Amino acid sequence: MNKEQIKALSWPDNQLLPAIVQHAISGKVLMQGYMSPAALEHTFQSGQVTFYSRSKQRLWTKGESSGNTLQLVSIASDCDSDSILVLALPQGPTCHVGTETCWHDNSANSPQLAFLHDLEQVIKSREGSDPASSYTASLFAKGVKRIAQKVGEEGVESALAAMAGDTEELANEAADLIFHLLVLLRSQKLELNDVIKVLQQRHR
Repeated sequence: MNKEQIKALSWPDNQLLPAIVQHAISGKVLMQGYMSPAALEHTFQSGQVTFYSRSKQRLWTKGESSGNTLQLVSIASDCDSDSILVLALPQGPTCHVGTETCWHDNSANSPQLAFLHDLEQVIKSREGSDPASSYTASLFAKGVKRIAQKVGEEGVESALAAMAGDTEELANEAADLIFHLLVLLRSQKLELNDVIKVLQQRHR
């Protein structure tokens, strides 16, 4: 979005449009603020999501005091050009009370697929932990050979369940497969998002 496109938005008399911020990977809605033309331009220039603070009566970059910034990924306006959707990557909690989002009931806020992102964070947190502390930590301690072996085992078991027509067992085995695949990706410093990017490139 360039300066001309910013000017072309349907700015009201107070020159403020609502801006919804969404996690660029998990899809979780993080917060809502208001942007002025200057805030929008500053967001593009700095790469950090910036709002117009109605209480401070000035531009306010998210995290300027706390350090919990929002790294810009993309911005789009709706069909009427009177609201803004921001995709961002949060660096720390988004809400001022220390929660991930400003909607504190995560069960109501989270798309189901966002659980995969949450699971990745749990897996990441257990890398390097005491092997006795969790199954995930024990997998990391055994190394990539054992993790890769588990992916192979769960893949075969998923295929066998499908061949047997046992949908309940297939769902369970597929869950095991996805979990172990996420552990394998993490062991190689990759994320599910890296796989998604490959799929997106293939789909073009």
